[in-house]
Amino acid sequence: MLKVLDSAVPVACWSCAVAHNDVTLFCPHCSKIQPPPGGDYFSVFGLVPQLDLDLGMLEHQFHKLSRKLHPDRFARAQDNEKQWSLADTALLNDAYRTLKDPIRRTEYLLKLHGAEIGEEHAGKGRKDQKDVSRVPADLLEEAFDLNMQLEEMRMAKKMGDTDPELQSSLEQAKKKFDGLLDDVDRDLRTQWKVWDSGSESARQESQKTMVSLLDRRRYINNLVRDVTETVGA
Repeated sequence: MLKVLDSAVPVACWSCAVAHNDVTLFCPHCSKIQPPPGGDYFSVFGLVPQLDLDLGMLEHQFHKLSRKLHPDRFARAQDNEKQWSLADTALLNDAYRTLKDPIRRTEYLLKLHGAEIGEEHAGKGRKDQKDVSRVPADLLEEAFDLNMQLEEMRMAKKMGDTDPELQSSLEQAKKKFDGLLDDVDRDLRTQWKVWDSGSESARQESQKTMVSLLDRRRYINNLVRDVTETVGA
């Protein structure tokens, strides 16, 4: 079910001066377009921030708002309304692209709650600061072997040689890592339920788990990318 955000900072509409919340794209009283709202991407669609979203409803809301914000509707409007139509549309598109993607949505919401996610934070706060790539311990040996094979394949290609056995080995490795990505995504969806329905303490633990899973996913995804770029698998 869709959960709707029911509170925000009140502001006065520029056109009718009636108070409304500051996350609204249109005044609920006079229906006039408003400047790009404050708040987060969830509030653009009137949603409570959560991870397990109704994507069908999200898409419905997106297309509904896109039609209302289309610049053609403001061809004869005031200059400020024309500018807001473009700015609100850009905000709407950014919000939709982020929230419809499960990984981007997870990263975005966790960042709103202070989580440090991304390559720039890899290894931060760990006892072993040399391990800046956060290589998952269970993948360390396999990742080393894979990188050796990739380098061998690159050298072979540079020399104009082919190595069917090496290519087959890399393609099999890619299949395995694709499966590991699926495992991470399944674990993330499990944590969504903890986050959405848990207490604050449960959310804090869930956030730590998801940050770790996202680190793992990023590392595995980089391996898959490297294999794909090297052998075209």
